[in-house]
Amino acid sequence: MVDLAKIVYYPRFWDLAHRFYEESWEFSCGLHYNDILMERGIAFPLVHSEASFHHPIAYGESVQCTITVPRIGNTSIEWHYEFRNQDGTVCWTADQVTVCTSMDSVREKIPVPDWMREGLQKMAPEG
Repeated sequence: MVDLAKIVYYPRFWDLAHRFYEESWEFSCGLHYNDILMERGIAFPLVHSEASFHHPIAYGESVQCTITVPRIGNTSIEWHYEFRNQDGTVCWTADQVTVCTSMDSVREKIPVPDWMREGLQKMAPEG
């Protein structure tokens, strides 16, 4: 998880972000991420990701993640991540876009279902 400098190794930020992303589905839509994938048959390939590193996270520090959904398109969802350490210092931010597809054909976009759109609106940024 950490490198020789005793800070979080940079690829781990995306791994952590994805773990928080998976957990966010129960809050937003009331379903476990695996249920969306396997029972509803909906997948979310990542098509865009950009990040900024603001402050290192050192070994032993805790991370709080805030995820918001600034935009829900016809077939895509924009996600914004903000990681803060235990002192409230912003350490990492990222903007990502996923596309809604069928698990049977991940190369073909499908519309974001209404039930999902409604749930994800709980994660709209404040203001």
